[in-house]
Formats: sequence, C-alpha cells, structure tokens
Amino acid sequence: MMDRRVFVKAGGLALVSLGVDPVFLTRAAYATGRGERAADRKKILVCVFQRGAVDGLSMIVPHGDGLYYQERPRIAIPRRGNPGGVIDLDGHFGLHPSLAPLLPFYRSGALAAVHAVGSPSTTRSHFDAQDYMESGTPDIKSTADGWLNRQLQHSRSHENTPFRGVAIGPHLPRILRGDAAAIGIGQLNAFDFRGPPGARERMITAFRDLYTGDRSSLLATTAEEGFEAIKMLRAARAAMRGPAHGAEYPTSQFGRSMAHIAQLIHADLGLEIAFADVGGWDTHINQGAEQGQLANRLTDFAQAIAAFMTDLGPRMADVVLLTMSEFGRTIAENGTRGTDHGRATVMLVMGGPTRGGHVYGRWPTLSPEHRADGRDLAVTTDFRELFSEVLAGHFGTADISAIFPGYARPSERGLGVLG
Repeated sequence: MMDRRVFVKAGGLALVSLGVDPVFLTRAAYATGRGERAADRKKILVCVFQRGAVDGLSMIVPHGDGLYYQERPRIAIPRRGNPGGVIDLDGHFGLHPSLAPLLPFYRSGALAAVHAVGSPSTTRSHFDAQDYMESGTPDIKSTADGWLNRQLQHSRSHENTPFRGVAIGPHLPRILRGDAAAIGIGQLNAFDFRGPPGARERMITAFRDLYTGDRSSLLATTAEEGFEAIKMLRAARAAMRGPAHGAEYPTSQFGRSMAHIAQLIHADLGLEIAFADVGGWDTHINQGAEQGQLANRLTDFAQAIAAFMTDLGPRMADVVLLTMSEFGRTIAENGTRGTDHGRATVMLVMGGPTRGGHVYGRWPTLSPEHRADGRDLAVTTDFRELFSEVLAGHFGTADISAIFPGYARPSERGLGVLG
C-alpha cells in the first residue's frame, strides 16, 4: 500500500523519498546561492534523534545529589575535581567530560539543557516510544504523519524548493512523513545516478520510462519529482563548500550527517527543517563512566555538534538545534554495569533565540518516593511542551494544536528556554 510517497533505489541512485505535492517542483525554481540579506533568511530547525534511549543522568549529571553516586557505584561519572570528573555547570548539574566540546556554547548562552523531559506514555518499547515521539501523539498509533511534517504543512511561509524538509539517511523517518514535501538523502555526493555520462543518461531515461508509463499515476508523478530533485541538487553542488571557521567534523556517520546539513544551509536552498539520527545509546551492558562505550558515543556526538555550530558561525542566529531521545535509563545501574530502560532523560536546545547557560525543567530529585515506578527519573516536562516552545519561539507557530493534536501548552511562558 502506497503512503503518498515512493521509495526508489537502483544502482547509483540514492534512496529518496518525496511527499507528494504535485506543484512543488513546478513553482518558480529556487535560485541556488541567491545571497539573501541576513534579515530575510529563513529560520531553520535541525532535529537530532538519539535513538536507543540515551542516559540523561550521564549526559547532564546531577552530581550534587548524593543518591546518584550511591545508586551507581561503578558507572557514575567521578566527582568534580577528580581525574575524568564531571564538568560543573551550576553546583548541582554538570557535563559528562566527553561533552566538553559543548561547554563553550553553554557558557556563552548558546546552549541550554532540559532535564527530566520525556513522554507521558509509560511504554518501555523502543519502537513504540520512538513512534510516539515522532508522531507527536503519545499512545496513539493511528496518527498518519509526523509532527515535523505537520509543521511544514502549517508553516506560514512556503519556499519554492523541494528541500524544505530534509532527512539525512537512507529512509525518510516517521517524523517527516506526511503531505508536505520532504526528502531523504543518504549522502549529498551520492544523490544521483552515477556512471559514465552516456550510461548515466541512458539509465535516467530507462527509469523514467519504467516509472512514467502511466502519466496519471501517483508513482509516475512522484518519480518525476525525484528526477527533478536530483537535477536541482546537481546544480546546487557548485555553491556548496567545505566547513567554515576552522570547523572539523568527526569522520563518523553522524559527523558526516551534520556536515551535510551545514552544507545545505550554506547553499541557501530554502531548507526549513533538517533531521538526523545518531544511534548506539541502548547501554544495557558495560555502559562505562568517564571512559567506555557511552563516553565514546558522547565524544562523537559532542564533536559533531560543536563542529556544526562552529561551521555555521553567525548563521546559528537563524538556526535552532534540538536533540531528543525516546526515553532515559534507570537511576540505578544493573548487574552488568549498564542501565535499563527508564523514563525521563535530557534534551538539548542550542542556537537561535535560545536562552542558554542554564539547565531547565523541574528537577524531581532522585529520592525513591519521587521516582517513576519506584526506579526511574520521573517525567516533569512533557516532550511536547519543549517541542511546542521551540516551534512557537523560533518559527512563531501559533496553532500548536495543529502540530500536536490533543495537546494544550501549560502556559504561554512555558519553560523559558527560548527568549
């Protein structure tokens, strides 16, 4: 059953997914590198999903709470002042030492953390929790589209480009699926038919004939849009450049994803929403403390984000980067020096109008009487509260109920993360 999009893959053609908007490519072509004035530039939201349920208690460590060290005798981040110790932020919370590349942004007010944030759903299933966070409708599996796609549908300004919504990866994720045009790109330099020029053109012709035999079909319309998107990206490559301001991305997949998003922003293609995944956070066994499995993942995570923010430089005034994860980990370590599926975690907001240099959210404490199910950090901030505040504060989105059906913001003031 076709869900208003088509997935095309063959030979050197990157996997591409396009929501069907029959006129999105017939609108006036978006001029590559048009050099807008800063005041006219589109606001951009970049979302990073830490799939696998990251341990927020190791990212932003409650080192001022003695129960943290009591419950994690082998995997706690050492106290500040000790080798590999936590980097203090405010006397109570601190950064995992692997997140040190993000410290300058926190201190300059460009980065904020929100702790004890999560879903009202009590599921401990990765699949279900990710689905609810991407659809924006906890415990409702029938929602057809993702909340980022709904934001594109209800955006007050529409750019004449198929690159309004872009996911870096082999598939269009749930969060960007829907009626608004969105595209999934594995790698910018591979988003094309590859081969000798003559063979490449013959391949394009063959695929066009294959998919456009019935000109009235949904498949034909979407395939043709895919071919046109490839042409547009070919033309845009001339305006793309390497990292600016001395930024150095890690050579990991996540590092490449963030570099690709920065290239699209620098090229002024009309990008409005970008999305990237980074996995490896399901640390049931041998999680580690200041060193080890989790520390290695956090090092890559921090280096890629720091490079992205450095690369964009002044453009970060137009860009907000939001991180998310489906749920957190247990307060206590388990018998295999890891942590199990929990409830609340931590999310980061940076760039744009972020009021950084602060850890937001109502801290529930680690006291046993305040734990969820007697074992987990309790959720005191619904993820939709944070996400809706980002949309309202950055894009000016007024009708939050259209983006998160059935949800009403607690107050217009909200968390106060965005000024």
